[in-house]
Formats: sequence, structure tokens, C-alpha cells
Amino acid sequence: MLNFDEANRKSKEAMDTMLKSYSDTAKGFQAIAAEAVEYSKKSFQDTVTHFESLSGARSFEAAFELQSNYVKSAYEAFVTEATKLGEMYSDLAKSAYKPYEAPVAAATAKATKAAAVVAPAAA
Repeated sequence: MLNFDEANRKSKEAMDTMLKSYSDTAKGFQAIAAEAVEYSKKSFQDTVTHFESLSGARSFEAAFELQSNYVKSAYEAFVTEATKLGEMYSDLAKSAYKPYEAPVAAATAKATKAAAVVAPAAA
């Protein structure tokens, strides 16, 4: 028999879980966007500073050394930032999936049990 109170309660729980998940996901994307903006600002400022110092170089060797140091530091900063953003995306995916982990596992267990009951009957 269908129990409307139970169905209503389950529906409310599912909606609450979905809304919390969406809220957490939005906060995660906001954090990622803020991090990307901060990195962009710092990168731009570093580039401006580099070109200012490069314009004051007195020799080709000095300019080459300044450029080499800048490229090395810019690459290291990029790799560090890419790693950090990758970890942020990974954490976001894990937190977005977390509320659904238990219900999906329960549904999978029920489906597996139902399939095991049906399979021998079909043979």
C-alpha cells in the first residue's frame, strides 16, 4: 500500500539534499573563480613588473637573464596554481557526490538483490 506521508517525507528529504548539494557546489565554484581571479591579478602584476625591469636592462645578457628568471618563475607559479585548482575541482566533485553516495549504494544493493532473485527464475 502506498503511504502518502512516507512518500512526502522521502520527497522532502530528497529536495533538501538536492538544494544543499547545489548550494555547496555553487560555493565551490565561487571559491574556484575567486582563486582564478587572484592568480590572474598576481600574474598580470608580475608581468608588468618584469617588463619594467626588462626595459631597464643595460645589456643583452642582463635582459636574457631577466627573461629566463621570469619564465622559470612564471612556469612554476602556473604549475602550482594548476595543481591547486585541480585539487579544488576534485574536492568539489567529491563534496557534490557525497549526499548521493548512500542513496545510490542502497539503490544499487536493491537492484543487485532483485537481479539475483530474477536471474535463477529465468534459467
